[in-house]
Amino acid sequence: MTRMLALAALLALAALIALAGCARQSSAPPPPAPAVSAAAQPEAPAATAPAAGAMPTPSETAQATASQESGDAGGEPQPKSDASLERIAALPPSAQLPAGKWQPGVNYDPVVPAQPTGVSPGKVEVLEIFWLACPHCYALEPYIRSWLKTKPAYVEFVRVPVIWQPIHRAHARLYYTLDALGRQDLVQKAFDTLHEDLETRQPPLFGDSDQQTYQLQLQFAVKNGVSADEFAKAYNSFGVNANLERAEEITQRYQVHGVPLIVINGKYTTDIGTAGSETRLIELINDLAGAEHGR
Repeated sequence: MTRMLALAALLALAALIALAGCARQSSAPPPPAPAVSAAAQPEAPAATAPAAGAMPTPSETAQATASQESGDAGGEPQPKSDASLERIAALPPSAQLPAGKWQPGVNYDPVVPAQPTGVSPGKVEVLEIFWLACPHCYALEPYIRSWLKTKPAYVEFVRVPVIWQPIHRAHARLYYTLDALGRQDLVQKAFDTLHEDLETRQPPLFGDSDQQTYQLQLQFAVKNGVSADEFAKAYNSFGVNANLERAEEITQRYQVHGVPLIVINGKYTTDIGTAGSETRLIELINDLAGAEHGR
């Protein structure tokens, strides 16, 4: 009976992961709030990418579209809303990239009004909104980590975990706890562990109570060389709680419906599907960031 109950609990947890997915399930956002920075992640070996400017093949485009889930039923693309068209119309020609390679409303969307960033003058913020258990974020990770090795010096990469439901908040707390401990190396380890756990139907560092979630995440940290006392102090620290509040504000401010979502300098949003592929997303990030730096 105990084994049957445990199996039922694991199946229920797997169903919760499937329900949560990488799509938004929350209510409408409140008014904009100030932006904040988060620590950039450690670099990793470069990923192989097609030559710059190469157009995606039909299969690449199909894969890219499937790699950005939306909050719409069935995941089918929805017609562009009047509000979205108004945002494009509100974007002055001087703020658009040269026509031909990238099109506003097709490859990227303007954020109107533009949001403030937390980077220093002369810097361009590239913000990734992500979830540690999102398979699409996990697939994009090698491209991001490769790009971090070659990105322009004026680009400041900021990473913020999305917060929609309790499972997203729990994984965001783990992310900020590891960051507070200076163990950014364990962020990639957490990425790997979460996706291995999903494949083996093990609890993905998230339990059926706050205490069980804490114990699972504590075990993960201790197993990877973090002392239990240090983890406990960081886990409940003022800094981690403040970062969680700001992450929720950013999730709401940018009306995040799916992850991974890229925001350039508080002015443009894009993702893998709209860019065309992971490699084209990196090209678009560089082009938008370069245009912002030149203004």
